[in-house]
Amino acid sequence: MSEGDSSTDPTPDGGVVSVDAPATRLHDGGTKQNATAAGTDDSALARLADSSLLTIARREYRLAVRSRWALGVALLFGLFTTAVVQFGASSVGPGRFDAVIATIAELGVYLVPLTALAVGYDAIVGADERGSLELMLALPVTKGRVVVGTAIGRAAVLSSAMLLGFVPGALLTVRYIGLGSVGQYAAVALAAVLTACAMLGVAVLVSTVARTKTHALGAALAIWLWVALLHDLVALGAVAGFDLGSGAIAAAILLNPVDCFRVLALSQVDVVAGGFGSVLAQAGLTVPMVAAALVAWVVVPVGVAAKLIQRRRL
Repeated sequence: MSEGDSSTDPTPDGGVVSVDAPATRLHDGGTKQNATAAGTDDSALARLADSSLLTIARREYRLAVRSRWALGVALLFGLFTTAVVQFGASSVGPGRFDAVIATIAELGVYLVPLTALAVGYDAIVGADERGSLELMLALPVTKGRVVVGTAIGRAAVLSSAMLLGFVPGALLTVRYIGLGSVGQYAAVALAAVLTACAMLGVAVLVSTVARTKTHALGAALAIWLWVALLHDLVALGAVAGFDLGSGAIAAAILLNPVDCFRVLALSQVDVVAGGFGSVLAQAGLTVPMVAAALVAWVVVPVGVAAKLIQRRRL
């Protein structure tokens, strides 16, 4: 066999197999190994990004607890619920608990959004002015995840503080009314916490687009005036003036998280629930639909802020 023939081997069908084939197979195996390694690296980076998201959330939680504003929120809602239940439930009358829930609903539409906006208006712009935003971006995490992590951390602190503040009212409710009313009271408390998280998301969005803390504070106050006072006046005026149908009423409720809270809270009042339920039915709404809209108010503003942060110059 000649030297040139040594590079091939005969096969039964008369063909030849090149000795280079093993090299080709080795090359293919190397490619597969490289692809596997790349996939492993991507999954490791994803896990690292997720851990960085949780790190940012934990950092916000610790900073909030250290700054004592969480304690202030807990004391504020503790005094609020204690005063409402003490003066409402301790009075003589069959509808005293209904009066408590109605009072929490009517006063909560002012207190809950104001507290949430005060907690979140400087979440991003404040960190930018302090220089801590650049430090967070040094982690292997995107700007959007920084916004989401910040919102999660502050929402966790705000929710914990508010729930702690509702505890004294729950204890007084058990004392004056009994254990049977704790479920309704807890439903109102959870609705208040969900509304606070929704308004916190709006505050984070404002903080993302504002250039300074002063601008963010002004926008937050304007939003509070709108959701707590002006929105209902404008909506009622439009419905009455233009003879709008039930669809307009439903839209007006769903487009304001504070109105969603009022609906969820008043649905727990036996005296109001019957007539209130018929009004919701005429508007094509149900309590689960209103709750779902409130959840959307929690998620959507934070998602929009995570997109808009990409345009912010640091």
